[in-house]
Amino acid sequence: MDTLTIALVGNPNCGKTALFNQLTGARQKVANYAGVTVERKQGHFIAPSGRKVQVLDLPGTYSLDAMGPDEIITRDICLGRREGETMPDLIVCVADATNLRLHLRFVMEVKRLGRPMILALNMMDAARKRGITIDTAKLEAELGVRVIETVAVKANGTADLVAHLDANVAPHVPDIRETGDLHGDVRRILNAAVVMPQRTSLIDDRLDGILLNPFLGIPILMVIMFVVFQAVFTWATPAMEAIEASMAWLGGVVTQTLPDGLLKSFIADALIGGLGAVIVFLPQIIILFFFILILEESGYLPRAAFLLDNLMSKAGLTGRSFIPLLSSHACAIPGIMATRSIHDIRDRITTIMIAPLMTCSARLPVYALLIGAFLPNTKVFGFLSFQGLVLFAMYITGIFSGLMVSLVIALFRKDKSEHPLIMELPSYRLPHVKNLAIGLGERAMIFMRRITGIIFTVNTLLWVASTFPGKPEGGTLPNIDYSFAGMVGHWIEPIFAPIGFNWQICVALIPGLAAREVAVSALGTVYAISGSDDTVATQLGSLISSQWTLATALSLMAWYVFAPQCLSTLAVIRRETNSWKMVGVTAGYLFALAYVAAFITYQITHFFVGH
Repeated sequence: MDTLTIALVGNPNCGKTALFNQLTGARQKVANYAGVTVERKQGHFIAPSGRKVQVLDLPGTYSLDAMGPDEIITRDICLGRREGETMPDLIVCVADATNLRLHLRFVMEVKRLGRPMILALNMMDAARKRGITIDTAKLEAELGVRVIETVAVKANGTADLVAHLDANVAPHVPDIRETGDLHGDVRRILNAAVVMPQRTSLIDDRLDGILLNPFLGIPILMVIMFVVFQAVFTWATPAMEAIEASMAWLGGVVTQTLPDGLLKSFIADALIGGLGAVIVFLPQIIILFFFILILEESGYLPRAAFLLDNLMSKAGLTGRSFIPLLSSHACAIPGIMATRSIHDIRDRITTIMIAPLMTCSARLPVYALLIGAFLPNTKVFGFLSFQGLVLFAMYITGIFSGLMVSLVIALFRKDKSEHPLIMELPSYRLPHVKNLAIGLGERAMIFMRRITGIIFTVNTLLWVASTFPGKPEGGTLPNIDYSFAGMVGHWIEPIFAPIGFNWQICVALIPGLAAREVAVSALGTVYAISGSDDTVATQLGSLISSQWTLATALSLMAWYVFAPQCLSTLAVIRRETNSWKMVGVTAGYLFALAYVAAFITYQITHFFVGH
């Protein structure tokens, strides 16, 4: 039986990804389209008859007429124009049954492509709860497209769709009968097939009355973010301790079983010492993404954008910048890409320039290492983690710095944005456990791929540079002092001495250019090779706390708030702005801020604390 290839398309917040997860489960993979940084999701499932159905989850978009990368990829794949991508046999257009007034416009655009398609009318359970009556047969007749009801968050909510796809029939090409007046056609179809007692849900109105309240909204948002960062430290501790114990055991096994030599050094220092120093932070990253996914799935994020629009306008931004900047807390790369939704080019450039200041998850291992090593794990008011408070403060510092930079940029702009914030507010909904699990699994795999990919590669190169050419005859210092890495570290140490960095930190900063979290694995490798203790990999925190001063640790934290230490981010800025000048300006001002902030932090701490 032939494989059927289908493409899921739809507006953001239509439940398209939930439908994709329900259909494919764990049988999916995530990558990027060739030549672009747009995410590509593909999966499959086996229908009851044994027929294999290949599923593409195309980027969500409000229109096919726009010229952004997401829209272009969605349109070109539907039409079979993208090289290296198979044209789908059938387009499944997903629409939110509670918001057909908006989503039907996109359905009509997809229909105009003239490709075989069906309409998956999603969230039908929510529509019924709100008293919305949809005459599916009438809607099907008006559209000239097969309409199938779905509830993507329920196990049997896709049964009718699967049954239709399983039927071995030729896909139906819709009859294009529009008048050319898209909005008029939508109104006509809605009047004929849909009865909506009220435009918004009663529970949505009540929750918005609290969460979007001009006096309560921002304090509630701050409390939510505060709870997130408290949880990152407190919830992750047992899992982190278990990983540390496992790495310590593994390091002991290697030390006792392998003879001295290069192989033992590579496994103990580069693999366990380097990669082990990073993998221990996986629980914290999963917890951070857990909360981000909940906020996204619940429908709260667009509301937070509206809530902060007025505040952000005072700093020269609009609420449109909120979601790209929030995305930058996961990684600046998708955050910068998300600025495509900002219509005003000046607002978009400003958002791109400050996105690297948001505390991305790659900084989390650095902060967690330093906070855990140098600050006491005490309770404030008897229940708040002091370390969690400091982590929260680091995130707030990044946000505040971004707003200040934006304000400075705005001072040089003679005009303000001419594009008011207009954004769909989806209905509130409970996050679905399966979608959360799949989302967390994806993020964990991305993190592990970075460890086994770029971090492994960079750490291997660092191990080679830190091992060779080796100690000369009569040398009295550790081997690494005579290595290429040691030479470079000692050479650039005077540049960073005023901010308290030793040569080991200088060495770690260089591979950290590939990815910020590499600096932690680099420190693990450098100190493992420097010391005589083969288990140093699992004791990096206690080791640096005995060798560094508090002033140095705080200086390095201040450095990482601002430092442009991620070449991938700079590459995306070049691709999104098509300007090397913008890359230079961004990297230059971030490096200057990092050095000044680290200098002030080190000198003040050293003056008052003395160490």
